[in-house]
Amino acid sequence: MNILLINPPRSPENAILAHAPEAAKRFIHKKLIGPPLGLLTVAAAVKEHNVTVLDTKAEYDSNPHAPALEALVRQYCEKTKPEIIGITCIASEFPDSMRILESVKQWDPGVLTVAGGLHASLCPQDFAGTLVDIVCSGQAGQTFREIVSERAGKREYLSIGGTYVNTPAGFQQSQCPPGKINAVVDDPILPDRSYIKQWLPAYRMPHSEKNITYINTSYGCPFKCSFCSIWPQWKGRYFLRDTESIIAELRSLEDYGIVRFADANSVIDEAYTHRLFFRIAEERLDKEFVMDIRADTAANNPKLVERMAKAGLKVAICGFESFRKSELDAYNKHFDPSLIRKAVSVFHDNGVQVRGNYVVPPDYDEQDFDALAVFADAQRVTYAGYTVLTPMPGTELYSSLKNSIIDFDLRKYNFFNCVLKTKLPIDKFHEKVGALWLIKKGNEVA
Repeated sequence: MNILLINPPRSPENAILAHAPEAAKRFIHKKLIGPPLGLLTVAAAVKEHNVTVLDTKAEYDSNPHAPALEALVRQYCEKTKPEIIGITCIASEFPDSMRILESVKQWDPGVLTVAGGLHASLCPQDFAGTLVDIVCSGQAGQTFREIVSERAGKREYLSIGGTYVNTPAGFQQSQCPPGKINAVVDDPILPDRSYIKQWLPAYRMPHSEKNITYINTSYGCPFKCSFCSIWPQWKGRYFLRDTESIIAELRSLEDYGIVRFADANSVIDEAYTHRLFFRIAEERLDKEFVMDIRADTAANNPKLVERMAKAGLKVAICGFESFRKSELDAYNKHFDPSLIRKAVSVFHDNGVQVRGNYVVPPDYDEQDFDALAVFADAQRVTYAGYTVLTPMPGTELYSSLKNSIIDFDLRKYNFFNCVLKTKLPIDKFHEKVGALWLIKKGNEVA
């Protein structure tokens, strides 16, 4: 069976970039770099079929002459003649995902269209009445395998647990129990990166010749930060992968010199992380690692940071979020901002670069921005990033603030556009956030 899996393009909406001072623009995030791990896992689940992956992000990053989205999708349809098309998306990619599927159905109305990913898991109702035939909620590898089997058989898709189906009678949820949630232990499916070899040069950090890929060492998160989408996706559950399974996957990454841990937080079980990095050091894998680590975890575990650094940890991404305890408590972070300075010192003592990220709430006025700037300037980070507090659909924050939302254009739900009412004029707010990016520019580490 011919199957085409599509990674949609990034949303181009970035009000911070648009309103930032000119000198700040080159520092502001314009894209996340790395292969579509979830889609490659789905591809591996049905590898006995004729599977093609189209990563439109990588295509547009590497080919300035690539055709417009609908034409690009049609090109791949003509070339691969798919009977099933799967697409993955986050909230900000939902509108373009619908454009893709409209183009698919115009090419052949009989193609079975399947949607998965974070937005499908948290907001399946958004797909009701669209050109998506089946929605996969949760980890979709096993589910997609069953869908492919049904396509070849009775086509009783509502018999597959964890799915929603657009039927002539309306949008219906399967009443069958979903498959095992702990796919880490029960028949794990590892991503097959061979499907995206043609785009390897697109998976690089600026000014680097090393390709970068993602890897999961865990799924879910036991913390419950109010703005986070990951713990709701996993319903608060948390699973650690077998250490040797991770080592085997790392050994297979010959094409990638940099490995970005894709976990919500890469250090939750300290003993487990000690064991993992002991094995990484034993294997002499010669990789550079980038990880998300909480500031309080780093501050309280200097020996662990030392071990990780000796095994290849080069960059730590820390969600500082705020300089105020009251705001951190509101985000369910619950640590004292004084730990941020301590964490940065622990990282720098071990030669690890730090990217500290802050979340800016919409009620900030001039004095708040000035106070944040003073705090951020005092931290010895390599880079600092600033995004907007955004009530992402499906999160605890969305539930608490949904009546305050003034902009429902999902393309803007990427942390670079304010969708809530601001205290400052909204253009001024985005300009102030953009100006913060000038504080740490990569050349100020002491």
